[in-house]
Formats: sequence, C-alpha cells, structure tokens
Amino acid sequence: MLETLDADAVRRWCAGGLAALRRHQGEIDDLNVYPVPDGDTGTNLVLTLTSAQQALAMDLDTSPEGGATPHGHALRLMARGALLGARGNSGVILAQLLRGLAEVLAGVPAVRGRALAEALRAAADTAYGAVAHPVEGTLLSVAAAAAGGAEEAAGGDDLCAVARAAAGAAARALARTPEQLITLAHAGVVDAGGRGLCLLLDALVEVVSGEPSTRPARPPATAVREATAVREATAVREAGSGPYAYEVQYLLDATPEAVARLRATLDALGDSLVVVGDGGPPGRSTTWNVHVHVDDVGAAVEAGVVAGRPYRISVTRFADQVAPAPPPPGPAEDGRAAVVVASGAGLAELLAGEGAAVVSGDPSVGELLDAVRATGAAQVVVLPTGPATQAVAGTVAHRAQADGVKVSVVPTRSPVQALAALAVRDPRRAFEDDVIAMAEAAGACRYAEVCHASREALTVAGPCRPGDVLALVEGEVHLIGRDLVDTCAALVDRMLGGGGELVTLLAGADAPPGLTEAVRAHVADRWPFVEVHAYVGGQPNHPLLVGVE
Repeated sequence: MLETLDADAVRRWCAGGLAALRRHQGEIDDLNVYPVPDGDTGTNLVLTLTSAQQALAMDLDTSPEGGATPHGHALRLMARGALLGARGNSGVILAQLLRGLAEVLAGVPAVRGRALAEALRAAADTAYGAVAHPVEGTLLSVAAAAAGGAEEAAGGDDLCAVARAAAGAAARALARTPEQLITLAHAGVVDAGGRGLCLLLDALVEVVSGEPSTRPARPPATAVREATAVREATAVREAGSGPYAYEVQYLLDATPEAVARLRATLDALGDSLVVVGDGGPPGRSTTWNVHVHVDDVGAAVEAGVVAGRPYRISVTRFADQVAPAPPPPGPAEDGRAAVVVASGAGLAELLAGEGAAVVSGDPSVGELLDAVRATGAAQVVVLPTGPATQAVAGTVAHRAQADGVKVSVVPTRSPVQALAALAVRDPRRAFEDDVIAMAEAAGACRYAEVCHASREALTVAGPCRPGDVLALVEGEVHLIGRDLVDTCAALVDRMLGGGGELVTLLAGADAPPGLTEAVRAHVADRWPFVEVHAYVGGQPNHPLLVGVE
C-alpha cells in the first residue's frame, strides 16, 4: 500500500486505467446515448488516454521542470498528452480533469490523502468551467461526487482511504445518473463518460492499495443494454434531425482572451461546447482543444481562425454514425469497386482481401483502364500507391467517363496508405462521401520505407555509401544506418514520437527472416500500448514498409 503518490505510481495508474478502458471499451460505447447516440464514448476515452500514455512514454525520466515535482511532471505530461489527443465530448472533459489534478499536485512535495482530495475537487471544478452549459447526470456529476467523497475521507490524510472513498462515491453517483438525465432513463443505461471515469478511479485504487478492484465488472444498479436493444430504444438522427448535425473538433493556438470570445461565438452556433486548455498567463498564446456540435461547420472553423491558429480539424456527421446498418452489399449490388496499384504477392493477397482489384508494376493507361473496366462497376476508386502512377490514374479517370464509369483517385503514395483507405470503405455512404473518408484515412496514415543505398550520395540526413540502410519518411531520408533491424526500430521510434496508435509493417521480398518480429518486439517494449500488425508484403526493393496511424 502506498503512503504517497509518486511518479512511478502515476505511470502505473495511466497504464492500468488505459487497460481498464480498453477492456470495457465496447460496453462504454454501447452505453453512449447522450448527448448524441453515436456509440463512440468508450473509443474516445481510450484514444484520449492513449495519447496521455504516449506523452509519458516519450519522457521516460520524468525530469521535473518549472518547479514541478517528479509526480507533478508526470501528471502534467498526462494532461498535456490528453489535451492534444482528446476525442469527443468525454475525452475533452477527461483532459480537463487531468489538468486540474496536475495543477494542484505539481508543487505538492508528498501527495497524501488531503492533497488528493483537494486535487479531485479542483479537477471537477475545472471540468465544469470548461463546459458551456453543464448538465447533471453526466461525467461532470460523477467527477463532482468523487471529489465530495474524497473530501469526506480526507481527515486522516490517508491516500488509500481517500482514493477508495472517491471511487465509491463515483460509483454511487454513476448509478444515479438515470435519475438526473431523462435520456439515460429512457434507454435504461448509466452515463457512458461517467462509467469511464469510474474505471479510472478504480485503477487508481488498485495502484495505491496494491490490491485488485472488487467492484463488479459492470455497474449493478442500472441495466446495461446491449447494442441492438439500445439502437431500438434510441431515436436515430438522420441528416441532422436532432438539434445539430455535425461534431467539430480542433486544436487551437490562441490567447485566453481570444478563446473567451470564441466561446461566445460557438455557444451561439451550437451546443455541447467544451473548450479546454493547458493554462497560461493572459496575453500569451497556448494550446486549446475545442469541441462543439453545430449545423454550420464552416462558421465553427472560421471562428477558430479568427481566434488563433486551428489545426487537426475533424468533422463528424452524426447521421453517418447512428443510421441503421443494412446488410453490406457486394460489388454487383452497389456498383462500386476499388483498384489498387501494388507489387508483391503478399500485398496483392492483402489488398484482395479488402475487396480490391490489384494491378502490379507500373501499369500503362491502357492496362489500368482495362482493370477498371474489368470490375464491371459504375463507380470505381483508384489508389495508385506511388507518384509514378498518379498521372496515369488521373488520365484513366478522365477516359473512363466515356464508358459511363465514374472514377475517383485517392492520392495514396504507399501501400500502407491504401490499406488504411480500404479499411474505412462503407457502402452505406454516398460514393463521394466514401471517397472523402478514404482520402482522409490515407492522409492520416504516415508512411515510410526502408531500402539500401546503391551509390554514394548526399542526403538531408547526411552522406550515404553503397550498402547503407536508408530510412525514408514520406519520401525524404531521415535516417542512415548500417544495421537493418536497428535502423528499422529507430525509424518506428521516430514516427511514433509524433503520435500513433497503430503500426503496420510490410516485409519485402528481400527482408531477412525475423525482421518484422524484431521490430514488433521493439515496439512492444518501448511503446507497450501501440498495436502492431505485421504482414509479408513481398514488395521488391524495400525490405520494410511502415505505416503509422
């Protein structure tokens, strides 16, 4: 049992909390009926805490900075990572809760019970302050109850007692959420975000007590619906039939004064407005995470441009997430197909498994056009997977119009981007919307390739000699090495340093045995919460292709 919360305990709490959220991700997604029944709260919380965990992993020494203690520095890393990676309403609120904890505990020499209770209260107050119109029966209510329970138990200054009291009060508050929010009562569920917070508090109890949680795997006082039952109990929002049609979220570099004006503007445009930041003095630009539900996406983004510099902008149409799913039609029924240009037997098999027709090598316009015609589809997506075939694909798209075939080119530059694009194909969407989604998925997949230098050259990473291992990220040499495995591992480290949750490895025709296994083992050791998929691609000239999403 821990008497104080140190940096190592913070790390174990983050890891344990993330593991718990992943175990219950589907359950929490199924609970999600408020504010929008889009079934993604569990996923959003996992992605948010994954970003926090990666921020911790990138600063292994937890060196104190700015007067912070080691545990305070670790909490600040968690909060900063969560802020940058926060997804959805609950993810943004969770990031603000972590910020509140970090601000109080950063300068406390030894975190015991009273300090934890004070931090939980500050976290709850900070989260309430970030939401334009707080609603009871949500994650906010559960956070406030946790703080209240902690304060009641703080008299003895016992860390474990306070953590247990906070977790217990949160669980009881979670069971009351249907009494506070009619939407939950009608669906027969508890609040999804609050359920996630309860799991995080239980993980904290496990860390400080050294004992596994004895709380039931699912909240007892309220029935938890299965996904199918809930979809029947919840009205579907078709094309914005509810209050607002879109969720808009972006990071923003702006001053607190500009953000105050932004809040007023966005509040007039929509609802579910949450704006969280990493703190900072008046007049100085800092980073904020902005979340809002609107009908006018352009106005929401333009408001961010007026306030500062918005980036990593994401837009989600609720109707795409909650509409009932018909049986997926095959190519002959929906008249759609995908054609990918790629070389390698393994790659061809992978891509064919995703429902694509594969053309190998560097096809001519005639060869690629023949492949499009052979699909028999009226709407075809072409993924060239390299700059050499981009122009060919464009010409094919133009010529196919004469046959009455609509061809859209998704500008992929690597087979890993093609795999990412194919993974999000959805025949339920309009063809144009599906192409946009595929292009966004491909663009979000950073790609790299490893090859051997054939001659001496001067690169942006320095001079290379014949036989050197070259690691190129998005077409530019980033690393030069002598050992293939070491260079591949260093390449993946460099890419994951910019964030990422999924690594795809494609072993080439001349890859030595065990290459992908060695890289996978390295990722498991250095980035334990990153998922790795490894395949035999069989592509020529490149022992390894890498994708990071």
